[in-house]
Amino acid sequence: MKLKGKHILLGITGSIAAYKAAILVRLLIKEGAEVKVVMTTLAKEFITPLTMATLSKNPILVDFFDPENGQWNSHVDLGMWADLYLIAPATANTMGKMANGVADNLLITSYLSAKCPVMIAPAMDLDMYQHKANLKNIEILKSYGNIIIEPASGELASGLSGKGRMEEPEVIVEKVIELFSVKKKLVNKTILVTAGPTYEPIDPVRFIGNFSTGKMGFAIAEKLADQGASVILVTGPTHLTTQNNSIKRIDVQTADEMFSYSVKHFKSCDAAIMAAAVADFKPIKKSAEKIKRGKDDFQINLVPNKDIAAELGKLKTKKQVLVGFALETNDEFKNAIKKINTKNLDFIVLNSLKDKGAGFGYDTNKITIIDSSEKHVNFNLKSKSDAATDIVNMLADSFLKKKI
Repeated sequence: MKLKGKHILLGITGSIAAYKAAILVRLLIKEGAEVKVVMTTLAKEFITPLTMATLSKNPILVDFFDPENGQWNSHVDLGMWADLYLIAPATANTMGKMANGVADNLLITSYLSAKCPVMIAPAMDLDMYQHKANLKNIEILKSYGNIIIEPASGELASGLSGKGRMEEPEVIVEKVIELFSVKKKLVNKTILVTAGPTYEPIDPVRFIGNFSTGKMGFAIAEKLADQGASVILVTGPTHLTTQNNSIKRIDVQTADEMFSYSVKHFKSCDAAIMAAAVADFKPIKKSAEKIKRGKDDFQINLVPNKDIAAELGKLKTKKQVLVGFALETNDEFKNAIKKINTKNLDFIVLNSLKDKGAGFGYDTNKITIIDSSEKHVNFNLKSKSDAATDIVNMLADSFLKKKI
């Protein structure tokens, strides 16, 4: 019983593949898991709640409350109960809602409240699966840290043949077992991560900033937490949210604030990953009042901000690992090597604005990881979630090399 004691929340959506959910529940329970089922209204047209309740030995949840007695079905409680949220089958409609936070049913609100890993098994027709909108939503979901179980190829309900069949229940259960059996590499490690932009105020309504969304830093924080680390995430302004309870989030606005919190916490950390896009300069003086438009040219005098990575490089001990980022537009490799040396980094993550799909705002990134001996590994364009996995694996290797 490889899943003994595990709580698995199973989400079923309106797909012909919903019949496979019955087999899936039986296999999960056979492996020792406790299963609760959330269904969309349309899913009931394909498989009955009575069937799923009988197999799971738990009441089936569809609505936000029980219309008979008004009892509230708390999506928050479901999210806290689950060790894994498995959505199988997942339709294009549901994945689109998940990707964009459209919380119009219990299945989606439970997803948005989940603090556990999320696995998604898509099921749809060939053309739907290959549509750019659907593929984009899948990439967005990956960037949030969700695990996509790729659909299989074969005969589809439409009569066509191709990719779109929900993976077989036996394969899905093996992937669930694998998820729980993977040895976490960063247990008992505390990692500092910086993310997002900084805003340097000019007056009460204007600031100097950049186009960073924080997606890369947040993806790294989630992957670190997945590997058992305690994460301190110091982030500039962003709309992103964290999913894992092992992440302690500290919100800041300016480079000075990010500097202060980073220096304060680094001494108690085993490593730091500097993924934030910190403004290099700030205005010498912030106006207390909104600056009015004038007839003459307006000038702002700037001074350099403190270099957070360089300061941590000075503080770093032999038992700590420091990772930097370099977003470059020219002489990329040369500039990255210079940063390794001047900031005392163990390795640096380089990406270039010349690479399509990399940099600010994208859900994808193309990185090169360079260590202090100038050895480097080039990675293909991939989701930021997958790129974060590469970075976290390199960090784990660094701990092994330093024997810490």
